[in-house]
Amino acid sequence: MSGVAVVSRQRLSDLGGVGGGAGGGGGDELKHSDGPWLQAAGGAESLHTLLGPVRTELETAHEGVVTGTAGLEALAELRAVRESWQRRIEAARGECGSLAGKLRAVARAQGATNETVKSSFARVASRTGGQ
Repeated sequence: MSGVAVVSRQRLSDLGGVGGGAGGGGGDELKHSDGPWLQAAGGAESLHTLLGPVRTELETAHEGVVTGTAGLEALAELRAVRESWQRRIEAARGECGSLAGKLRAVARAQGATNETVKSSFARVASRTGGQ
């Protein structure tokens, strides 16, 4: 059967398993935990905070470099490299700050979706007598 794809459809009722083995236990398999999302958000916030003083530290480290070296071509290159790093650091800091909020929003949205799905199944179960 070369070139033929066999597609099997899985239904939500298939997730219940048979006889309580792996996959058994009803609807408990599809649970969402906001822990990983919130942990990632905390990591992004930490990076945002850690990158805060880096620009000032970089500027401080370059103070005095120009003294006595006027006219050297390397200074122009050094300044261009420093400015490039400053832009990159600020971009990374901004991205980390933005990402933290987005990750928290995902955790909230998935939690709300879980509750919506759970209540919709509860309504169906009540109409069918829990079967």
